[in-house]
Amino acid sequence: MNATRRARELSLRGIILGALITLVFTASNIYLGLKVGLTVASSIPAAVISMAVLRAMGGSSILENNIVQTQASAAGTLSCVFASLPALIMVGYWQHFPFIETALLSAAGGMTGVLFTIPLRRAMVTESALPYPEGVAAAEILKAGEKDTSPVALRALTGGGVIAAIVTFASGGLRLLADEASVTLSWGHAIFRGSCGFSLAMLGAGYLVGIEGGLAMLLGAVMAWGGFVPFLTAHEANPAHLGPDAYATGVWMHDVRFIGAGMIAVASIWTLGCMMGPIIGGIRASLRAAPAGGRPDDGGDLPLRQVGLLAAGISVVLTGMFIAFLAPFGGVTAGTVGLALTGTACCMLIGFLVAATCGYMAGIVGSSSSPISGIAIVAVILIASLFIGMRALGLFPASVGEHGGIAFCLYILSALIASAAISNDNLQDLKTGQLVGATPWRQQVALLIGCATGALVIPPVLNILYQTYGFVGYLPHPGMDPTRALAAPQPALLMMIASGIFLHQLDWNMLAIGGVLAVATIATDLLLRRRGRSLPPLAVGIGIYLPPAVTVTLAVGALVGWICNRRTAPSLTGSSQVGTMLASGLIVGESLMGVALSAVAGFAGRDSALSILPAGVPAIVPEMAGAMVFAGMCVWFIRYVLHAR
Repeated sequence: MNATRRARELSLRGIILGALITLVFTASNIYLGLKVGLTVASSIPAAVISMAVLRAMGGSSILENNIVQTQASAAGTLSCVFASLPALIMVGYWQHFPFIETALLSAAGGMTGVLFTIPLRRAMVTESALPYPEGVAAAEILKAGEKDTSPVALRALTGGGVIAAIVTFASGGLRLLADEASVTLSWGHAIFRGSCGFSLAMLGAGYLVGIEGGLAMLLGAVMAWGGFVPFLTAHEANPAHLGPDAYATGVWMHDVRFIGAGMIAVASIWTLGCMMGPIIGGIRASLRAAPAGGRPDDGGDLPLRQVGLLAAGISVVLTGMFIAFLAPFGGVTAGTVGLALTGTACCMLIGFLVAATCGYMAGIVGSSSSPISGIAIVAVILIASLFIGMRALGLFPASVGEHGGIAFCLYILSALIASAAISNDNLQDLKTGQLVGATPWRQQVALLIGCATGALVIPPVLNILYQTYGFVGYLPHPGMDPTRALAAPQPALLMMIASGIFLHQLDWNMLAIGGVLAVATIATDLLLRRRGRSLPPLAVGIGIYLPPAVTVTLAVGALVGWICNRRTAPSLTGSSQVGTMLASGLIVGESLMGVALSAVAGFAGRDSALSILPAGVPAIVPEMAGAMVFAGMCVWFIRYVLHAR
């Protein structure tokens, strides 16, 4: 019986199915991340797909389904490297995303995230009271599916995907619908701007974010575009004599966004400080309880000896990659080797702290709401400041220079983000496994496989999206439509911070304003929590630095979710599950159609190859059409969830 159970837990067909699901969610998360700066956890939709496919094949078990969702969610989460790798193009180091360097760095960084959280499992999962909301939800769905896979939930996932794909084809392909609409107003020299996007993926993402996070981000957008931007445009000169819209956008991008970065950094440090005691206690308890060796089939974790050997191997790989990265700057010298070893030490030491922090925060607020962006900002400041200190002491190779130092800082950061993202997801999956009776070491093997398979998908998807759309301010080909460029907010922000520190051009005043504002928001949040409410400081900071159309659309999605939850009695197998599946379907459908349109545009050589919009049509026409379709989809979403059976 035990052998049968284990054979059906980590099976070849499950690994293959997990790899196929990986293709879907990695591509969709990269697209969503570059478009709006957010990703969503893929555990729940992966579990639903796995249950449907394996049941059709026959002989499936809850443990096999759990392995599939574990592998797929890890690979989908690894796509968070979108937050830093494009910055290497923005600083001019890369002209495209080289396959080996991108895939190997993503895989190595992700695998360190798996290894770092293995010693934390006992204290943070088995012996912890942390809620792990997404891990518990995935476990309940797996348990319900063991009895009877909900056809309503599966229809919601596929139906939402098909509808979102059709709408995206009409907007991004045929160009009959606009992606967003905005209004810019001037009062004297002050410029105000209001925007709303019509992305169904953002609608679904807002539903998953929740009402408190959505309203907090909306507050950040109002502060940015109703307060900071008007104030700065009224008191600063417009030397280039730009139009109101372009000038306001430039002020937001180069000044106001750093206020959001300061808020995120301080809020992240506050969160880390609040959790440091439990984190240290959890690490100590895990190290005391973990066996020093033994067989992996004892039902526990991978033995620490094997974990150590894997970590040593990954360290060697990272060091070799870093040396190869620095070789163009004066060859392989003692200085570049020393700098490469410093980079590896950052990945291992800072990476372990980041993994513990992200894992603990995910246990409290869930993977989708865990502030990886804030952790990335803190990490890039630490790494860049470390390199500046080394340069002052004469330990930084002069041949590398400022440009090489900025690029290397961002390269190291990419490995750290991969590690943070995986650890953010890993403990959620292990919590799901605990609740369904899975074997921890088998899940950990599945997570390592997920990192390897996901890393193979990342480079081609990044290349397709960049060559087709480009990033805002960075278009690879002349004549491309800048309005279709992907916002890529995190890479742009991290690039500006790293460059600002190295070149001594960082506007610390804006960061300081953001820090003071974060302190005030934290104090407000503490007061509100006494009344059972909250104002997440991280979400407010995110609302300031995300484009306004993104923030407003996310808030609309959060409001839709709030209406659905107010009108129903949520249950994991009822309307709440249907809403989650429908939101996930909208995200996956739009994202995959976006990638498909990228491939078409790449073959055609232009991004408007499928456009049938007649020339000379006023912009207001597709904007009104897009707004009407988006409003109709909001109403349909609510009605679908409320009438789900």
